[in-house]
Amino acid sequence: MSVKTFDLSVSTKGFNDILDITDQVNKILNNNDFSEGSVLIFVPGATAGITTIEYEPGLLKDYPHFMENIIPQNKRYSHNDTWHDGNGFSHVRAALQGASITVPFKSNRLLLGTWQQIVLIDFDNRPRKRKIIVQFNYE
Repeated sequence: MSVKTFDLSVSTKGFNDILDITDQVNKILNNNDFSEGSVLIFVPGATAGITTIEYEPGLLKDYPHFMENIIPQNKRYSHNDTWHDGNGFSHVRAALQGASITVPFKSNRLLLGTWQQIVLIDFDNRPRKRKIIVQFNYE
């Protein structure tokens, strides 16, 4: 098994900004000679997450509403008392979401479902430049 690591960079708007990064991951896969394996997609930082979702207008509204219902922005967070940056909610959302996923691939194709895309979700309370680590484990 071999490992090769790449970086992606994206700009976000914050506040539950959801970006489809599937094409960027596919581009790396297609530009390399990996026969079969898995790819880890990881976002460093404590206020963003990575997952899969059907990237369509309804879910792009539903997902932020869901997060607001279970982890409201305007609630009191002890993190804000410590750092005074107002993004305690974003840390809790990111912790719940998770910072990475692993997707298998075969024959230069991600083995995602028909309606499944890889997304970065920026929960922070301001725009950010995000680095994403894309690490392939392959034969």
